[in-house]
Amino acid sequence: MAIARDDLDQHGLIIGVSPERFRAVAMPLLFDHLNAQCEGTIAVNRQARIVWINDKYAEKVGISDPRSVLGKEIEEVLPASRLREVVESGQPSMLDLMAFGSEHFVVTRIPLRDEDGTLVGALGFVLFDRARHLKPLMAKFNTLQSQLVATQHELAKARRARYTIAGFIGASSAASEVKRQARRAAQLDATVLLRGETGTGKELLAQGIHNLSPRANGPFVAVNVAAIPETLVEAELFGTAPGAFTGADRKARIGKFEVANGGTLFLDEIGDLPLPLQAKLLRVLQEQEVEPLGSNQVKPLNVRVIAATHIDLEAKVAAGQFRDDLYYRLNVLALRVPPLRERREDIPALLEHLLDDIANRSAQAPLEVSDDALALLSAQPWRGNVRELRNLLERAQLDVDGRLDAQTVRALLVDPVTPAAHSIAPQPAATVTQTLAEQLAQAERQALIEALHATAGNRRQAAERLGISRAGLYAKLALHGLGKHD
Repeated sequence: MAIARDDLDQHGLIIGVSPERFRAVAMPLLFDHLNAQCEGTIAVNRQARIVWINDKYAEKVGISDPRSVLGKEIEEVLPASRLREVVESGQPSMLDLMAFGSEHFVVTRIPLRDEDGTLVGALGFVLFDRARHLKPLMAKFNTLQSQLVATQHELAKARRARYTIAGFIGASSAASEVKRQARRAAQLDATVLLRGETGTGKELLAQGIHNLSPRANGPFVAVNVAAIPETLVEAELFGTAPGAFTGADRKARIGKFEVANGGTLFLDEIGDLPLPLQAKLLRVLQEQEVEPLGSNQVKPLNVRVIAATHIDLEAKVAAGQFRDDLYYRLNVLALRVPPLRERREDIPALLEHLLDDIANRSAQAPLEVSDDALALLSAQPWRGNVRELRNLLERAQLDVDGRLDAQTVRALLVDPVTPAAHSIAPQPAATVTQTLAEQLAQAERQALIEALHATAGNRRQAAERLGISRAGLYAKLALHGLGKHD
């Protein structure tokens, strides 16, 4: 079929021309256009040596004679150039900023191939050197950057520990001792093991230790090991490489150890960590490095671990369910958090603090507690400790208007204990026949006897129960004249 005259142009491009013919005609046109419109053009061979540079580029970078740089390695003339990377990888760099002295150029780099597809070099274009050309792009970049900074700031705030050691409410001897030990632990960058029943405030103390430590400005990351499905614990703690297992993300996932880098990682319910992962945790603690799941790359860390448990780790070690070497590695600084029933004298202060906090959260006036209600609350065993007490007070805030009395408390309790045997009301002054020092010594002696009795004479366990060292226990036993028969 004859082709109309209008189907031809001055370069001989015919409608329906073959791809080969189009490429042969169009590529020189494209190069001529880019070379004319750009601020500079340069080409290198497979060894990244300069084979051509146009006059405009040479003038821009201060080269009086373009021929003088031919054969030189690209970095000798343009130190910030990445044309060598394009030659080595065969991949283009479509848009980049390249510094030259005090100026920044927007550049594009493409690989050059011959007719057989063999890589023969690379070509670089300086698209423009005036910032006004980048205003739309930079405006969008700045917006995204601002959003990223704001998100990172909010994330950092969310990872900051909220509580201090002073937030552990109570002035009893048991509360004062655990706070003293926590303050001491904060100054030592060693692993801490918090032991105590559920609801006693172990995470609060962990946050307090972090906030008083040199790591206070770093992240505080809390993980409840028991709340993670066993199949996901390794990925959650140590991270994953891209596509580490079926269903995994195509990109790498950062584990909690890396998230806590530079700060503190709180591992709650550490006794529930699966046995196969205990060896990996031990290595992380010893070597301060982590290897993500499915990766052969080891990443250095700087993380302090605070672990917590409510179970008898010694029994799990004896049963072969917990590694003894990991137990010793965790049990460097051990703090026993006393249950609420061992510090009943702190209940009035706790009530005041909890009621104020509940009222603030519910935007209501705080409840007042009658004396008989206080006596009843102080008599309970509180197996769920402070958490159980708070839950009861939250229900009371919804059901009671203004004043909390014993009748209301009794209705909220499942199996109330009468307050007679556990009343914390002060004794009349006339019955006090001993000095304060004598009363404290007698109370300490009784506490020693009860701890030994509760642990069947095991002095190590008795020391942990009392929150003191074994050496301290032996000293106090000698002071009070207590022997094995006691």
